[in-house]
Amino acid sequence: MKISDELRAELDSAQWTKSSLSGSNGGDCLYAAKLSGDRYAIRDSEQPDVPPVIVRGGVFRAFVGGAKLGEFDF
Repeated sequence: MKISDELRAELDSAQWTKSSLSGSNGGDCLYAAKLSGDRYAIRDSEQPDVPPVIVRGGVFRAFVGGAKLGEFDF
């Protein structure tokens, strides 16, 4: 996926939040950031060269809600 210059600038200045359940030694870190237009970005610290996944706000909220309910406890 090619990222536009506008989106790249927004990602570079985004307020990234690390999951409190991520590993303390720098591994297993998942970061999320709220973007403009009710979008969210998600990235993995172990894959810095992979562009973040960008999802609509409804998709992000549905995933977080499902995770809280244990729907992804595989």
